Amino acid sequence: MAKDSMVLCGANSYEEKYYLGESFRSLPQSVQDELKIMCVLFVHDVGGIFLIEYDAEGKLQFKTEAAEGDYTYDEIGAALKVKELQRKKEGLMRSLELYYQVVIDGAREIHV
Repeated sequence: MAKDSMVLCGANSYEEKYYLGESFRSLPQSVQDELKIMCVLFVHDVGGIFLIEYDAEGKLQFKTEAAEGDYTYDEIGAALKVKELQRKKEGLMRSLELYYQVVIDGAREIHV
């Protein structure tokens, strides 16, 4: 995770694990479930590691990568899947960006 980014969630096909960032445990359970399904299905379909993270401006970024020498990772499929998720989940992503601005960034400003 870069210094100016914050991981919302992710999945790792190598360790068969899903991760939800600590700061986002207060999201509604239905949203948490939808994020988990998205991430797990992504790595099931193309392999590798998939992360959804906020950049320094609070915009969501989809990132995918593979371990060196992983010839089962589908790089083209990953790029297509990212575009598909960005299109199909646009409303959810906008809502999560608003959540970040109000809850996460708002809390930081209060503590400064």
